[in-house]
Amino acid sequence: MASIRRTLSPAYHDRSYQNGAGFSSPSNKLLPNGNSKHFSSSSSSTHLPLLFTAVNLVYCRGWRRSFCRCLFFFLIGFVCGISLFGHVDSDIQAKNFAFPELKPPHVNLQLNDQIVASVSLGVNTRLEEQKEVTDLIEPLKQLIVVTPTYNRGFQAYFLNRLGQVLRLVKPPLVWIVVEEKVASFETAEILRKTGVMYRHVVSTRNSSNVKDRGVHQRNAALEHIERHKLDGIVFFADDDNVYTLELFESLRTISRFGTWPVAMLAQSKNKAILEGPVCNASQVIGWHTNEKSKILRRFHVDMSGFAFNSTILWDPKRWGRPFSNPIRQLDTVKEGFQETTFIKQVVEDEGQMEGIPPGCSRIMNWHLHLDTVNLVYPKGWLLEKNLEVTLPIK
Repeated sequence: MASIRRTLSPAYHDRSYQNGAGFSSPSNKLLPNGNSKHFSSSSSSTHLPLLFTAVNLVYCRGWRRSFCRCLFFFLIGFVCGISLFGHVDSDIQAKNFAFPELKPPHVNLQLNDQIVASVSLGVNTRLEEQKEVTDLIEPLKQLIVVTPTYNRGFQAYFLNRLGQVLRLVKPPLVWIVVEEKVASFETAEILRKTGVMYRHVVSTRNSSNVKDRGVHQRNAALEHIERHKLDGIVFFADDDNVYTLELFESLRTISRFGTWPVAMLAQSKNKAILEGPVCNASQVIGWHTNEKSKILRRFHVDMSGFAFNSTILWDPKRWGRPFSNPIRQLDTVKEGFQETTFIKQVVEDEGQMEGIPPGCSRIMNWHLHLDTVNLVYPKGWLLEKNLEVTLPIK
C-alpha cells in the first residue's frame, strides 16, 4: 500500500543547524508513521482534520512547541466534553443561600438581677485607688524655727550643732536666724553649709538696754512671718539649747498651741530642774516649778518649751481672737515673765493647749545656759603668733 509523504518546504533545505541535526516536519512527530490520511480516516469527528491542519501550520511558523501542545490538548478536552454530555441542565432551581437570622435567646430579667451599668479597665481602677490613698495622706506641716544669735565665743559651735540637728528633720522646714544690726558673713557661711532652708533676718532695734537681747530679734522674726504669711508651726529654738529629733516630729501634731517640759540647769550648775506642764494625756492640768519667785507667773514654761500655729499671727478671725493687735514679745516686763506675757496673747487658758508628747512623760530638750564671758582656757591654747610657735611634745 502506497504511503503519502510530504516533502520539506524549500525554505528549510538551505538552513544549517548545530551539531549537524536536521529539521524534521512537525507533522511527522505528531503522526508516528507519518500517515496523516490514516489518522483522518479513523476519526469519527469531522472537525478533527481541520484541527490537525491548524496545528501543523503553527509548527511550520516556528511557534514554541510547548504552547501548541497545551492548546491542542485543551481543544481536544473541550470538544470531547461537549460531545459526551450533549447539553447542560438548565432546570437548576435558585436556592436561597442567605444566612439565617440570628436572634439571642429570650431572658426574663428579674428585679433581683444585677445590671452592669459600666465597665472600667483594671488600670484605671488601680490609678483611682492610688489617688484615693494619696488624698488620705495629709502633707506634713511646715516647721518655722526661730533662732536669735549674736557674736560670742561659742556662736559658731552652737549654730553648727543646731544646724546639723535641723538637717535631719523631715522637710518642710524653714530656719529663721536673726542677728543684730547687720548680717555677718561668718553666720551666712555657716547657714549655707548646713544644707537647711533658711532665712537670714536682721533686727535693727537696739538691745543694749534690754536684759534679754533676744526679745527684739524674736519680734523681727514674728514680723517677717506675719508680713509673708508663712504657714506652719512656730518654735523659738535658742542656739545654746539641746534638742532631740523626736521634739521636731512632735511639733507637727500641734493644732493651735503645744507645750512640753524642759530640763534646765539651776543657777548653781550642780542640779537640773524641770519646768513645764503636767499633763493627763494631751490635756494640761498643772505646771512644774521649784522657785518661789515664779509663783506669780500665769504659765510656768521656758521660751523653748512651747510652739504655736503661725496663722494666729496673721489670721486672728480664724481663731476667734477678740483683738487684732500684732502679737509680740514685750521688752518692758521683768526677766522671767517674757514667756507668760507672750503666751497670754496666743491662748486664753490651759484648755486651748496641747501637751506633747502624750502625758508629757519625756524630756525632749535641755536648756543649759552656758556662759562664755568668764571662760578660762587651759595654758598653751592661746598663742599670739600661732604660725611661728612650735610646741614640743613632752
